[in-house]
Amino acid sequence: AASAWLNVLLTFLFPTQRLALQWEAALQFAFDVLQVATLVALTGGLSNPFLFMIVAPVTVAAASLRPIYSWSITGLALVCVAAMPLVSLPLPAPPNEQFILPDMFQLGLFASIALSLLFFSGSAQRVTLDEARLVRALDAAQVVMAREQKMSALGSLAAVTAHELGTPLATIHLAAKELAFDLEPDDPRREDITLIAEQAERCRGILRTLAQERETGDIIHAQLPLSALIQEATAPHKGGPVALKVSVHSNDPDDASIPILNRSPEIIHAVGAFVENAVSFAVSTVWVDATWTDRRIRIEIRDDGPGFAPDVLPKLGEPYVSERGEGQAGGGDMGLGFFIAKTLVERTGGRISPFNAASEEHGAVIRIDWDRALLEVTDL
Repeated sequence: AASAWLNVLLTFLFPTQRLALQWEAALQFAFDVLQVATLVALTGGLSNPFLFMIVAPVTVAAASLRPIYSWSITGLALVCVAAMPLVSLPLPAPPNEQFILPDMFQLGLFASIALSLLFFSGSAQRVTLDEARLVRALDAAQVVMAREQKMSALGSLAAVTAHELGTPLATIHLAAKELAFDLEPDDPRREDITLIAEQAERCRGILRTLAQERETGDIIHAQLPLSALIQEATAPHKGGPVALKVSVHSNDPDDASIPILNRSPEIIHAVGAFVENAVSFAVSTVWVDATWTDRRIRIEIRDDGPGFAPDVLPKLGEPYVSERGEGQAGGGDMGLGFFIAKTLVERTGGRISPFNAASEEHGAVIRIDWDRALLEVTDL
């Protein structure tokens, strides 16, 4: 009855549908805990097998509320369960019969309920936090992908602009010249019309330059050789205190021709992110080796730094795993950035293998493999 009247009261207080605030939801969960605890206490307390129902509101609260509220609900439930031996009524039984559990058994039930409350509350919170972190990481990957695609589309936009504006500017230029020709040399309007013609011609020249750059740069914006892709990804990281050595060669003696690929913003960003991380951890040198066979394309990035810590290496690729090892100098981050780069590579069909170099070489290695057919342009 109390629960029903509470629902009626809330319906009148909040006639429009809305999301409950955290403290409001916490109060409702606290009421649910007290309601279940009261019903169980009136029907046997720790002897009532439905005592486990008190776990339900605690678990839901842990999955939906902030830790301070969810642990408060958990603490309230533990207090209610601990107080049941003192305030509960006997378990209902047929006339002339009385069912009393031994004290040791009731203590065991209390322990099991207490452990269940702590375990389910902690587990629900952990799952919720991990899911929230993963969603934020995926959102960040989407933002990076959108930015890369936007930059890739700027070349096409410039070409379309040059084509669409060329004709009206030519018309303006021609009309201005005709008007200037019809005016007398000392007409004060002639100077303004001449200026219009000159500026229209200047705009046409700018658009011609954009169109020519687009035509000469098509191979960069649409299709490019593997070597150009590597150069574009590594260019921002050259010239610093760490030497960047790039090698592009075939592992197949019968196929020396370099593969021509569709330009992929995902690959360029991912390789650049891995190179940036390698540079931040390297002592003096980072090596970027791109190789290919008739079936595979591989990019391998290696530095001469301390390498991945053994406890971090198995977790690489999870969001927010952010250290190579404790106490290492140089800073750096392999958390969200690694997750984003790995996600982008996997979108293109690639496979990432992080590992440490042999003991005599030192350093961390990121190996990326693709099936050649997934990246190579076949209709040249």
